[in-house]
Amino acid sequence: MIASPSGGTPGTPTGSPSGTSVYDGWAVETPPVSDEAPPGAPHGPQLVVRTVATDDLPDSPTALVDRLPDTNALAWVRHGDGLVGWGEALRFETFGPGRFADADEAWRQVLDNAVVHDDVNLPGSGLVAFGSFAFDDVSPGDESEDPARASGVLIVPRVVVGRRGEKSWMTTISLVGDRSAPVGEDLLSAYPQQPVTEPGRVVLADGAVGAADWPAVVAEGIARIQTGELEKVVLARDVVATAEHPLDTRHLLGRLASAYDACWAFSVDGMVGATPELLVRSEKGLVASRVLAGTIRREHGVADADDADLLRAAQLARSSKDLEEHEFAVRSVAAALEPFCSSMNVPEAPFVLHLPNVMHLATDVTGVLTDQHAGSGAGSGARSGARSGRPAPSSLSLAAALHPSAAVCGTPTTAARSLIREIEGLDRARYAGPVGWVGAGGDGEWGIALRSAEISATDPRHIRLFAGCGIVAASDPQAELAESEAKLEPMRYALGVQP
Repeated sequence: MIASPSGGTPGTPTGSPSGTSVYDGWAVETPPVSDEAPPGAPHGPQLVVRTVATDDLPDSPTALVDRLPDTNALAWVRHGDGLVGWGEALRFETFGPGRFADADEAWRQVLDNAVVHDDVNLPGSGLVAFGSFAFDDVSPGDESEDPARASGVLIVPRVVVGRRGEKSWMTTISLVGDRSAPVGEDLLSAYPQQPVTEPGRVVLADGAVGAADWPAVVAEGIARIQTGELEKVVLARDVVATAEHPLDTRHLLGRLASAYDACWAFSVDGMVGATPELLVRSEKGLVASRVLAGTIRREHGVADADDADLLRAAQLARSSKDLEEHEFAVRSVAAALEPFCSSMNVPEAPFVLHLPNVMHLATDVTGVLTDQHAGSGAGSGARSGARSGRPAPSSLSLAAALHPSAAVCGTPTTAARSLIREIEGLDRARYAGPVGWVGAGGDGEWGIALRSAEISATDPRHIRLFAGCGIVAASDPQAELAESEAKLEPMRYALGVQP
C-alpha cells in the first residue's frame, strides 16, 4: 500500500512532503505517535469528529454545492440532498487489484480509533470518507509519464455539510496531534469563500480514438460477439476539452445539480460528473442498486415534445436489443448481491427512466442483508460486528463485489474485460469505476462514474470527457456512435459547450 500526501492546511501546497507522515498507508500532516505513548494508545491516526444540526440551507438543488469554499470540492448530491466536503484530514491511495480491499481495511482501522460525537445520527452524519476508484485492475497509461498513478483514493474531509430531507448538519473532523490544523471556528474561517469562476472558451478535440474511427472498434466488438466469444461488451470513448481558464469544479457541479437533479452529481479528486446509475446504497441492513442498460436519445426542438417522448419510450421498452442488454446487467448485479442478502427483489421488467438528454431502461434491485452481514447503519456508530463474528460489509466492500457489472463491462465479465483491454484503445482511469462515500456504520452510497470527466492533475484547464455504450450482437456501429454523443451531453453542458 502506497500513500501520497494529504491535503494540508490552507496555504500549504497539496502534495508537499513537509511534515507528512504515513500511518498504515494513511497520509497525514502530523508526526506519528511517540514511542513513549502510554500503553493502549491507538496505533495509527486518531480522528475527533463532531456533527451538529444546522438550519441554514436554502431549499435549492444547489444549496450544498453553494457551500463549497473553493474548487477542491468533494460532493455527492441528488435532488438537493447529499454531502459536500472540503479540506483533507486524511488521504489514502491504493493501487492495482487490491485497491478496494486495501481501502476498506484502512477505513476500518480509522473507525476503530475515531472518537465521534454525533447529534444527528443519520446516514452521512458522523465520520465519512469520499472515494473514487479505477475501472480496471491495470492501467494502460504512459508509465514513463505517470509511473505511480493511484487506482483508488479515500479522502476524509475536514468539513462536511449534509442534508437529508428536512434535516441538515455540519461535521468537523480533526486529527489528534495535528497542531498545524485549525480547529473549531478557526477551521471554518480557514477556508474563505472564493468566487466561482467560469471556464471561458472551451475547445473540444478527439480523444484516444477519434469519432470517425470509433465505429470500427464497435464493429470489431460485434464481430467477436457473433463468433460466440462473449455475449456483451461495453466500449467507451473519450473527448478532450481545453478551457480558457482553470476549471472550477463548483461551476460544473452547480450546472449538473440543476439540470440533472435526478442524477447523483459528484466530485472526488478530479473526477466530476452526474451519474444516473447507483451501484449500491447500504443503509440499516437494506441494500439497493439502480441498474441502467438500454438507451434511446431524446428529441429536442420538435413539435409535441411530450408525444415524441412517449413514442421514444415505447420504442425503447419494446427494443429486443436494449432489453437483451438490460437483462445481462440486471443478472450480474443480482448475482453479485445474492451472497450478502437473505432476501431480494428483482423486478421482472424494467421501467423507462427519463433524463434531459436520454431515456434508459432501469431496474431497481433491492435486498435485505443477512444477519451476519447487517450493519448498524447509524452515522455515528462504530462498526457493527456480525452475530457470527464476521465483520459487517461496508458499502465500499459491497461496491467492490458489484464492480464491474455488465452495465459497464459486459458478459461474461472476464471475456468482456479482456476484449476491452484488447480493442478499446482507451485508458478509462476512474471512468466507469465506483465513486461515492462510506460512513462509519457500514452505510454509504456508491455510483458508477458515468456522464463524467477527469480534470487533469497537471493542467487544470484540461479535462477528458467519457461515454460508453453496451454492445450486443444486434448493435449498429453508427447508432452506438450517436448514443455516445448523447451521453457526452451532460458534461458538455456543464462546460458551457453548445451542441
